[in-house]
Amino acid sequence: MGKYETFREKYPVFIYKSYKITENENSIDVNYEFSIPSLADFRPSWSFPKPHNISIDPTLERLVFSLGMAEAVSYWKAVCSHEMRVECGHLSAEQVQWWKKLYFNGLGEFFYVNNINADYNNFVNIVSEGKSHITEKAEFPSLSGCLVTVGGGKDSALTLETLTNAGVECKCYSINKRNSITATVETAGLPPESLITAQRKFDRSLIDFNNQGFLNGHTPFSSIVAFSAEITAYLNRLKYIVLSNESSANESTVVGQSVNHQYSKSFEFETDFRLYEEKYLCTGIYYFSFLRPLSEFQIAKMFSSHRKYLPVFRSCNLGGKVSPDIWCAECPKCLFVCLILSPFLTDDELTGIFGKNLLDDISMTEYFDELIGNSTHKPFECVGSIDEVNLAVSLAVRKREQENKKLPLLFDRYRKSGFYRPEKLDEKNDEYCKYFNTENLLPDYFREILLNEMERLL
Repeated sequence: MGKYETFREKYPVFIYKSYKITENENSIDVNYEFSIPSLADFRPSWSFPKPHNISIDPTLERLVFSLGMAEAVSYWKAVCSHEMRVECGHLSAEQVQWWKKLYFNGLGEFFYVNNINADYNNFVNIVSEGKSHITEKAEFPSLSGCLVTVGGGKDSALTLETLTNAGVECKCYSINKRNSITATVETAGLPPESLITAQRKFDRSLIDFNNQGFLNGHTPFSSIVAFSAEITAYLNRLKYIVLSNESSANESTVVGQSVNHQYSKSFEFETDFRLYEEKYLCTGIYYFSFLRPLSEFQIAKMFSSHRKYLPVFRSCNLGGKVSPDIWCAECPKCLFVCLILSPFLTDDELTGIFGKNLLDDISMTEYFDELIGNSTHKPFECVGSIDEVNLAVSLAVRKREQENKKLPLLFDRYRKSGFYRPEKLDEKNDEYCKYFNTENLLPDYFREILLNEMERLL
């Protein structure tokens, strides 16, 4: 019997016991309690900046309870209990299915990496025992402006630059503060007070259990971004929550399987969240991804025209765990960003970003193969589609050959591998530059802004 079955049998119940909201002069503080009986209690917390004349109400209760549901899966996954017992709120049968879908699809990578043959119907039974939250819609004097989630990477920088240049009133949102986030906001020309930062404290005792051999792996973190941004937008009476998730996030990470590292960034989740918000959160806030119609290739090309962000943007998850945040220059995410930008930036510019020439690094060969599709799966990172990586690399190879420059190691290997096909390259490039995925939730006003920017830059 494997770990999954052993832990489920030994720890059959996981409990979402409580949440507590404390209103202070300058903050709304939230404390959660989760429990795995006979093993551990976990107490993560959040703190949200509080505007004046804001107080706790039933809508905020709903939002905080829901954020707890998004948080809970990180602790549940340590033992994957048969039952998740929700003691501090009520979920209808429809809501239970909504959360089961998020958990199951959002844990697809976790199940795959841990060799868990999870079944949707039986992997968890969610039972709610608490009181129902009031569901009438809040009545606001007005909702206006945007809350743009900023992670410090190229995607959110492009969204922020495009919207501010179009005259859109923007506030920015981040979970905890990183140098790249504050630098992105500053580079966009916004004042420091436009950045609203929620403080999230993960219960680090879970790391001790991971080190002891309990189950660990990827969770749908972007759902936490969604629900915490909803709280921030509600407190600040903002109409739109603006994400920067692209069309490429819809692609499966594992060839031939529906295992998507980016599930909670996918259009499917975006649509599900919008429906959940309308029916169960009832704030009147509109959640959508501004870059959803675009591919990572288009985003990279558009972003590269705003070179002022090159010294400040960061997309490395490993480098984001140190202070100040850096490019580790050793992971597949760093390599992907280098590759997708390679047709549009010089070798010196790329080296300036990452601190070394990743394209000449032989240790990157395995990641390179995964990114171009010469493997059974893509890297388990937020990276673009296989097709657009091949397009970017092919364009970069051709450009360097036309300039009579020596190809770096990875590109030379690619040139000789049979993956490089210069025929119809211009046609493919043109097709990608004109691409616009109609499966999106952009309001007409924002769609026009994006189309105008595409026409200008592409």
